[in-house]
Amino acid sequence: MAKKFRRFIWQFVIGLGFLSGLWTAIGINPEGVLIAALGSAVTTVSPDPTLRALLLILPTLLLIWSVIGAYRNGKVPGLISVLVAYAAGLVILSSAIAGLVLLGVAVLLAYFSTRHRRR
Repeated sequence: MAKKFRRFIWQFVIGLGFLSGLWTAIGINPEGVLIAALGSAVTTVSPDPTLRALLLILPTLLLIWSVIGAYRNGKVPGLISVLVAYAAGLVILSSAIAGLVLLGVAVLLAYFSTRHRRR
C-alpha cells in the first residue's frame, strides 16, 4: 500500500497536479515546447502529414491518459486531490503558505483515496 501511495503522490499529485499548476502560473508549457521541438525534428526527417497530425493531438492524448490513470488509482477522491494540487501550483508563487497548505490537503486526500481503495 505504501508503494502505491508513494507512486500516486509523485506521479499524479506532484507531477500532473502541482507541477502543471506551477507551469501555468509561470506561463510556460514544457510539454508543448518539447512536442514542438520533436515535431520540427520529425518533419525534417519525414514530412509525412500523418506524423504531423499525430504530434498535434499528442498533448491531448497524454492529458486524457494521465486523467484516466489518476482515476484508476484514486477514483474520485484521487482526481480531487490532483485538482487541489493544481490549485496549489497556481497559488504557490503569490502565497507560499496557501500553496503549501493546499499541497498538504492534496497529499492527505491522495492518502485517503489510495488507502481505502481495494485492488
